[in-house]
Amino acid sequence: MWTDDEGKRRRYRLEANTAREAEREARDLILRLDAPPAGMTVAQVWGAYRAEMGDRRQGEKMDFAAKVILPAFGQLSVDQITVADCRGYIAKRRTAGRKDGTIRSEMGCLRSALLWAQKSRLIPQAPTVEMPPVPAPRDRYLTLDEVDRLLAGAVDPHIRLAMLLMLTTAGRKGAILDLTWDRVDFKNRMIRLATADISPRKKRALVPINDTLMAALQEARQAAVSDYVVEWGGRRVGSIKTGFNAAVKRAGIAHCTPHDLRRSAGRFMAEAGVPIEEIAEYLGHTNPNITRSTYARFSPDYLRHAAGSLELGKPKLVQRTKVQSSSGRVSD
Repeated sequence: MWTDDEGKRRRYRLEANTAREAEREARDLILRLDAPPAGMTVAQVWGAYRAEMGDRRQGEKMDFAAKVILPAFGQLSVDQITVADCRGYIAKRRTAGRKDGTIRSEMGCLRSALLWAQKSRLIPQAPTVEMPPVPAPRDRYLTLDEVDRLLAGAVDPHIRLAMLLMLTTAGRKGAILDLTWDRVDFKNRMIRLATADISPRKKRALVPINDTLMAALQEARQAAVSDYVVEWGGRRVGSIKTGFNAAVKRAGIAHCTPHDLRRSAGRFMAEAGVPIEEIAEYLGHTNPNITRSTYARFSPDYLRHAAGSLELGKPKLVQRTKVQSSSGRVSD
């Protein structure tokens, strides 16, 4: 029930069968009723999609992206967005010093919201959202010496624990910060990085706890005051950026990001001769070919069979040609 512009109370019968369906249908109806004549604004679509995401990680990404996307696009109706608007936004963010990877993430949230609105029939057609090109993949791997220095440079216990988890489980930063104690099985020495709301494209693995990590986790568990493995002040840690960068600086190593620890873990396994299929399982890759294309070259057996097929047998003595001189003497 709602009150229209003339002050009259109106009723609308929902078709939903469950409370969740009713909430979603009511929200969509309100959005349609509040939409301006030109159509729904980006801000309205964004708000509806954010509500749909709830506590999922995509919702957290949208909260960060909203700070820059909504000031640029929020007031526009969906059908007003043009490629020129997207290019202007990209240029502005580059001028502000943001890298294309960051800009793609921001605009990816916008595109996801618009495509969801189209699928939900809130808008007739999602406009084209032009994105910056996919940046070249980073090729930064730490050496064991750099890892030792980095861990030594982590003076805050929660930063060091996060680093150890990323290195020994090869987990993504988000998975590590989301990790709760109920998914740490000390008895069977296993960690379940997955949560119920993880997309199949970002699979999280079930990995064993090695001796290095076991000692750190047992110490952290005794001091824990929250449900989260990586905590600070009794609360979940939302970001380790400041502490991580400080540790990198103390270690005196070249530029390094948290994701480089996961990448380095993959390399260490490959260099130790771990089969690619096992590395893929450890990293949570659904397609081992992705793992192979990234880490196979670090395996001690990489192309070894191919090189062996080119062996040409035992060296043979080269028979020199005998030449007869004009005097009739034969010489080599």
